[in-house]
Amino acid sequence: MALATTKMLSRGQVVIPEEIRLKLKLKEGSRFIVVEEGDTVLFKVLPEPSREEFQKVLEKFRLQVKEAGLKKSDLSRPVTSPVFEVV
Repeated sequence: MALATTKMLSRGQVVIPEEIRLKLKLKEGSRFIVVEEGDTVLFKVLPEPSREEFQKVLEKFRLQVKEAGLKKSDLSRPVTSPVFEVV
């Protein structure tokens, strides 16, 4: 476990020390869940989905589109009501 101090900048940005960035392989654009409890702030890294996970989501989406009877021509029309529920 690494321990370091940091400070918040004027726009709310917090610098994560280099040792921790390297250990966790963080890069610009890494995403986090931020949790506050009392005087504690916890940053939890959100891992990027794997190619396989993304493919599964895409396949599920395509199936829902097909079941809803949507066509490519429907994509150019504005959405005024939900066609299917995202679960």
